[in-house]
Amino acid sequence: MMAKILVVDDETDLEVLIKQKFRKQIRQNEYEFVFAINGKDALEKLRLEPDMDIVLSDINMPEMDGLTLLSELNALNPLLKSVIVSAYGDMENIRTAMNRGAFDFITKPINFEDLTITMEKTLKHAHQIKETLKAVKENNILKMYVDENVLKFMGSKEYESTIMANEIVEATVVFIDVCGFTALSENTSPDTVVKMINTYFDVMVKEIMAQEGFVDKFMGDAVMAVFRGEYHLDRAIDTALAVRNQLNQLASSEESSGFKPRVSIGIKSGEMISGNIGSVSLKRLDYTVIGDIVNTAARLQDAAGENQILISESCYEVVKESFQCKKIGSINMKNKTTPVTVYEVLE
Repeated sequence: MMAKILVVDDETDLEVLIKQKFRKQIRQNEYEFVFAINGKDALEKLRLEPDMDIVLSDINMPEMDGLTLLSELNALNPLLKSVIVSAYGDMENIRTAMNRGAFDFITKPINFEDLTITMEKTLKHAHQIKETLKAVKENNILKMYVDENVLKFMGSKEYESTIMANEIVEATVVFIDVCGFTALSENTSPDTVVKMINTYFDVMVKEIMAQEGFVDKFMGDAVMAVFRGEYHLDRAIDTALAVRNQLNQLASSEESSGFKPRVSIGIKSGEMISGNIGSVSLKRLDYTVIGDIVNTAARLQDAAGENQILISESCYEVVKESFQCKKIGSINMKNKTTPVTVYEVLE
């Protein structure tokens, strides 16, 4: 599928460079580039061609700069992902860009190998979001318009045996909780609370999806994610580190609250039961995982302090050559007859 990319820069020679560097992909209909000379021109192009996949934008441009464009893009299409490509690579500009929704940041002069990797990563993320929304939309439509034969099947024994089938899987479970958010929600307006937690969840989901994990469920101010496949434990830990770093850099949207988002994270890997859990009578089931591994991950998260990522000793033995960890010691856990040795992942 061809990707449409909007490039926003007042330097006309960049258009020539991009067409030269990506001539093969353009010929093979992998990429289609549209060019704009500033933020104002970019918005006009987007109104004419709303099916853009990503935006590459400079910062310093006449009429409308790149940082202002980021704010306008959020209003026009909050799902459209942007990468800032600018010579102004100082931390203040990077933080401002990220806080306004930029997916990534590249400095000039452009390293085209780095640009290619960043574009591919951003396009992959954009396509994942579109596929998720498509699935949600299709699911909602199915709930509204269900054929009579399907309804009969849903009431049959065959349906019950099909949806209640389960399996043992090898996977990693991650629990991520926003520390202190419950107390904040008691003294903050509902609109503000929802806006803040959705911002934090968006950061988490982006990092989970980047490592090919799945959001199992949202639980209040916490997220449960599952990672399967090759190196599922390593990918889960990479996600946890990325979430912690991203939230540490994220300025609170409500300056008056003074709230700084911090997370406590628990990770456990092993065999667990995967299946549809819920009520067949109500036709309400969640495809989820259950078992001791899941419970232990939740207990590890509960034991973790602010910005702590805790793993079990068995997980440490698997990843000790890949991640820097520190032994915390043994802790008592509910429903465990003996204390559990835990390690903190540092980096």
